Order: sequence, then C-alpha cells, then structure tokens
Amino acid sequence: MGTSRAKTVTFALDDHVCLALYTASRAMTAMYRPVLQPLGLTYPQYLVMMVLWQEGATTVGGIGARIHLESSTLSPLIKRLEALGLVRRQRDTVDERTVRVQLTEQGAAMEERAADVPWEMCESVGLDEQERTELVRQLRQLAKRLTS
Repeated sequence: MGTSRAKTVTFALDDHVCLALYTASRAMTAMYRPVLQPLGLTYPQYLVMMVLWQEGATTVGGIGARIHLESSTLSPLIKRLEALGLVRRQRDTVDERTVRVQLTEQGAAMEERAADVPWEMCESVGLDEQERTELVRQLRQLAKRLTS
C-alpha cells in the first residue's frame, strides 16, 4: 500500500480525506431537506425518483445498482413511495423474485415540480456549472479508484 511512512507521522483529523467527504456528504444531504420538503420526499426517495424519471420503469435491483443502495434499504423506501401514490411495484411474471418499479401518473407529474432542485442546490452552495462539472468528475474518479 504505497510507500512506507514513519509511524510518528500522522495527519491531523481535519486533514483526512474521509472526514472531509463524510462531513460534506452529510451537509449536502441536510441542505436537500428543506428543498425536498414541499415535494414530500426524503433525499433517498428523491434519488429513487430521479432514476425513474430519467430511466423509466426498472427493477429494484436496477435502482439499487444505479444509486448504490442494497435492496434491503430500497424496499422500505419504495414501499413508502408507493404509499404516497408515486410509484407502483409489480412482481415480474417470469421471475417472481424480481420486483419492477414504475412511476404512477402522480409520480411522473412530480418531475416537473422537482426540475429546479439540482440548480437550487448548486446555487445554494455557490457552484457554477463549470465547478459542478469538475467536482462531479473528481468525485467519480475517486469513487472509481476506491472500488477498483
């Protein structure tokens, strides 16, 4: 794992990449709360809806792969979206273990109301389009390194 370092050399807590990412992630998620509240969505529910708005009907596994959540985490989330009348779940006719998820009319109509959320968030944190693009690129590159 890289070059050998003397055991006495350490990073201060505030210099750790993991802490910076953790605190930034928590802060960003918290900023979504008031923006998503009028839609009646939590941040994870919003991510599920984004997948469905962009990709159409898909499986629970497909949603999980797209937003990196396990089915055990997604299932209650999707059940709540179904209770809100935004999605419909249906077991696959060929493989009953597979659950397909699709938007209802109400869920599809919500897309228009949510269209400005990404821009509101960028504006809230003072990111212009170029900065947003570069930050996303760097974070994807880091994620790829971490999972390779």
